[in-house]
Amino acid sequence: MADNLSYVSPVSQAPAKDRADFIWKCYAHVVGGILAFAAIEAYLITSGIAFQIAGAMVDKWWLVLGAFILVGWGASHVAHTLESKPAQYAAYAVLVVAEALIFAPMIALASLQPGVLDSAIGVTVVGCVGLIAVAMITGKDFSFLRGLMVWGGMLALGGIGASMLFGFQLGTWFSVAMIGFAGAAVLYDTSNIMHHYPQDRYVGASMALFASIALMFWYILRLFLSRD
Repeated sequence: MADNLSYVSPVSQAPAKDRADFIWKCYAHVVGGILAFAAIEAYLITSGIAFQIAGAMVDKWWLVLGAFILVGWGASHVAHTLESKPAQYAAYAVLVVAEALIFAPMIALASLQPGVLDSAIGVTVVGCVGLIAVAMITGKDFSFLRGLMVWGGMLALGGIGASMLFGFQLGTWFSVAMIGFAGAAVLYDTSNIMHHYPQDRYVGASMALFASIALMFWYILRLFLSRD
């Protein structure tokens, strides 16, 4: 989720061809990030590193949850403050690698339960494609969701902190609420791609949407794991 989109010349003011090129580049970079993420996860699983990370984190899930949210915010913010393309690509690469490492324990556990990982991936793909289609077909500006994103993220961190301090588990309803939050983030980021980013920030736009898709996948996978 981007935190500052007050740009002078948003892509919505560009000619139709330039807008189409920008959107194509954004989604191509999102797909590229997802494929890189999948490749890293495959290596971590086959090498056994993911299971080692899972063993170290088994009693520290609150730390993994907090790191997941903070990495998404931090990398997205850095990408939107960088102007050079190499720096933006470097920030995107850091985000993908960091997300892969943070996901490793949960994906390692899911790989031991037949059908769980495939089901979570399928639901995430259907959900994100549907939300992106809604944003693109309606053409609506969902920038009004920014306040919800900020407060929702703060409440999520507060809940994680409270669970750490008072020793209670973040249950099914927390995952359901966060899936809804992630869906709003996908709408928000897709809307920003269509309306508010400048033409030279397609890498930053891709990072924001990738982080929101990862957020949805995280909590859908968490929900499936909690049921098995």
